[in-house]
Amino acid sequence: MRQQAGREEEHQYAHASLDEDLTEMDPRLLEELYEKSFQTFQEGEVVKGKVVHVTDDYVVVDIGYKSEGIISIDEFRDNNGNVSVKVGDEIEVLLEYHDDEEGVVYLSKEKATKIKVWDEITRIYEEDGVIKGKIVAKVKGGLSVDIGIIAFLPGSQVDLRPVRDLDALIGKEMEFKILKCNKRRRNVVLSRRAILEKEREAKRAQLLKEIEEGKVFEGVVKNITDYGVFVDLGGVDGLLHITDMSWGRVGHPSEMFQIGDPIKVMILHFDRENERVSLGLKQLFPDPWAKAAEKYPEGSKVKGKVVSITDYGAFVELEKGVEGLIHISEMSWTEKIRHPSKILSVGDEVEAVVLSIDPERRRISLGLKQLMPNPWDIVAEKYPVGTIIEGKVKNITDFGIFIGIDEGIDGLVHISDISWTKRIRHPSEVFQKGQVVRAKVLHIDKEEKRFSLGIKQLEPDPWESIDEKYPVGSVVSGVVSNVTDFGVFVELEEGIEGLVHVSEIDESEKVDPLKTFQIGQRIEAKVINVSSQERKIGLSIKRLAEEREKETLEQFKSGAEDGSVKLGEVIKKSEES
Repeated sequence: MRQQAGREEEHQYAHASLDEDLTEMDPRLLEELYEKSFQTFQEGEVVKGKVVHVTDDYVVVDIGYKSEGIISIDEFRDNNGNVSVKVGDEIEVLLEYHDDEEGVVYLSKEKATKIKVWDEITRIYEEDGVIKGKIVAKVKGGLSVDIGIIAFLPGSQVDLRPVRDLDALIGKEMEFKILKCNKRRRNVVLSRRAILEKEREAKRAQLLKEIEEGKVFEGVVKNITDYGVFVDLGGVDGLLHITDMSWGRVGHPSEMFQIGDPIKVMILHFDRENERVSLGLKQLFPDPWAKAAEKYPEGSKVKGKVVSITDYGAFVELEKGVEGLIHISEMSWTEKIRHPSKILSVGDEVEAVVLSIDPERRRISLGLKQLMPNPWDIVAEKYPVGTIIEGKVKNITDFGIFIGIDEGIDGLVHISDISWTKRIRHPSEVFQKGQVVRAKVLHIDKEEKRFSLGIKQLEPDPWESIDEKYPVGSVVSGVVSNVTDFGVFVELEEGIEGLVHVSEIDESEKVDPLKTFQIGQRIEAKVINVSSQERKIGLSIKRLAEEREKETLEQFKSGAEDGSVKLGEVIKKSEES
């Protein structure tokens, strides 16, 4: 009841104000208004009218009806409270209802505007047109857009690719397609992506006509893989392989690019049938290997940075796109390097010498040790063959001992050069680590880095004069050192042995040396052959026995003639000898 009383009071006030205003109007205008008052209007209809009066509370509008219409002044205030209407303005209004008893027509500009907006939205939707709007806020699942009313822009319809920062779009004006329009539910769904897709398709068709090998295009990085990046050229995707990104080393494409990066590339190959495009980036720049031979001649010193280390060496970047290899064998003259990481690390700045360069194969061989003199050149001059050296035993192996000569250079005494005569099973029987020994320089091989020494060469070879010491026919005495089925070895002196072959033991063919002799047993034999070159002495027990038997018989014969010798005494004497 209070609301109805308030409205009646408002109507009376408006009518009184209107009557007061009308008394001040020109008579001709009143006559014109009177003629138009016979026009018929329906509530809810949108009509055009002219502002005829502006008060503090209302705007009076002539719509050609028998009574003027009024609109609350608040519908014409801006955000700052200023009134944006004046007498004479033509506006569209909605006839909300008319009160014939009071003679007042109530109008609304805002509602008329909304109806017109919906009519426009419906038209654009039906004609598949485009509408402009301003993004005003971020909401769940997308954005709010002001197109006269608030419409919804889903996040998936904002762009061709997902947009991470939707807040950055707030305040921007754009064009949109209308995907859904429901006036009854006041629901409008927009899409910017649909416009972009259409634009991209048009660009794609044009781009496919323009693509040629060798041409340069601008694009955007769309995707990154282990083997390269895909670039959107404007509706057509191309692959920039990792090998075509840089003349230098690229570990992973993500080291150079991020999704969304702008990029300029060259068309390397275009398969028009399958629409596959191969792209190149490094081809936009000169090939550094073209002048590498001039910049890095053999023998020159160069500086660079270690970019990679492998089991066999280290790669050094001399400039972007030009790398050289320091092989593990070129890192030290003397040190045995097990792995390059013992000498160099990734990121080290190094100086090296160019050993060889092959621009066609894009290879440069570098040397680290060549920065220093080769110690093997010095050692050959310092220790010529025949020189007697003295050093400590640094290492003992199955095949010999290593003696330290100079810094980083060891000499090898092979097990066969330790003694002329001794049978040495292992060098550790004779030497210990750290023991100081003397040796003679036998041979130096700079290429193979071998320094051969001998210890036995410090003394004369006893076998050189063996035939003088043990001449053929002489009788020798020794100790059995070994017994085999083919004979007996007799040690005549330390390291000198003679062999009594089984055929030289006894006349009997059934003699078994293993049963007849024992190691350590002392025997006598006759020297039957000597070879200093083959280091062999042949002995015979049988011939010594035959010779002594013959001497015995000779003594018996000579004694028997004069009767002074008896046979039994001779035999006994022979056995004792």
